[in-house]
Amino acid sequence: MNGLNPTEHRALKAIAVQFFVNGAVVASYVPRLPGIRDRLDVTLGTIGLIIAIATGFGVVGSIVQGPIVERYGTRNAMIYGAMCLVVLLPLVAFSPTWWVLLLVLGALSIGDVIVDVSMNVQGSVLSARRNSPVMNRLHGMWSLGTVVGAVVASIMASLGVDLRAHLVGAALVLAATLLYVGPGLLTTDSPPEDDVADTPAANTRSAGRTAVVAFAALGGAAILPEMINSDWAAFRLTDDLGASAGLAAVAYVAFTSGMVTGRFSGDAIVERIGSSTVLRRATMLAAIGTLIATVIPATAAVFVGLFIAGLGVSVMFPQLYDAAAQHPQPASALGGLTAGTRVMLLIAPLAVGFMADTDAMTVGAAIAVTTIPGALLVWVLSARLLRR
Repeated sequence: MNGLNPTEHRALKAIAVQFFVNGAVVASYVPRLPGIRDRLDVTLGTIGLIIAIATGFGVVGSIVQGPIVERYGTRNAMIYGAMCLVVLLPLVAFSPTWWVLLLVLGALSIGDVIVDVSMNVQGSVLSARRNSPVMNRLHGMWSLGTVVGAVVASIMASLGVDLRAHLVGAALVLAATLLYVGPGLLTTDSPPEDDVADTPAANTRSAGRTAVVAFAALGGAAILPEMINSDWAAFRLTDDLGASAGLAAVAYVAFTSGMVTGRFSGDAIVERIGSSTVLRRATMLAAIGTLIATVIPATAAVFVGLFIAGLGVSVMFPQLYDAAAQHPQPASALGGLTAGTRVMLLIAPLAVGFMADTDAMTVGAAIAVTTIPGALLVWVLSARLLRR
């Protein structure tokens, strides 16, 4: 059992399934957004605005998840949050207007944050009880879920399957997983009362505020190399190097292949050299890979650089989630991490798009000046925070 008793081993399986499902949920409807746009008869700009505002709802989720987890525990928060995802997912297809779609996606974003934080807390607790860490592989299950969800969505679209039937089916599968996940979860993941009884309330509040700020900065910085490299890699090839659309699509595959490879091998590396060392080296790898992909004007260099960057990025968030979950104020730390991530998801695409749209910068330059400083900031902050 690798250090886990049968109950804990069962819980770990349940958490792994939930990571996979969470990745598959969003990937179930994102590839079909063009069809949603056509059905609602809105512009691409409107769809972009809807996604941006819905992402902003995730910041609200980051704020409310702390009190929810503290009051009801991660098990209940995860179960009820996942039930909300079950109900909301089909409504994406049944939304009659753009503003209803906005509300549905916003609610999905809130539910996703609550489930995300809860499963990372339980995953971190179980990882700490094992003889070897497991957080990277759990996040690898999330990445695998996104791939499977996107492939299924693409097949459904190519076969002409109605979006409503597709998402109802996906919701039923998610509901079925709850029958497996729910009973297997840990019933408690909070520290013993003796550990917190001697901590003055003022010190607890101060530590909570510090955790929010520190992990918000880490989350905002860490999401930059992950989001920008994945979203803008194809434009680096088409706009800067004149590649075809088909060849440019391989850039995304190169980056995500690096991420999947890193996540399923990262736990062994963490066990060998330690979490904080892995995180610092990973940030350097992400920066170096991005530099190769954005500076060298060759298609092969872009692919190699993106794969290297994906390897570095892959272990960043698993280590940060683990560090936040193990913090003395885990709810505050995880809330700050997710809030910083969601805020940056709103700001960074606008910044990169603006810079890349000027004559002064190529797409590669815009990627480099936003992504590399983010990776270096993670290196600086994590070196101080995780050592402490």
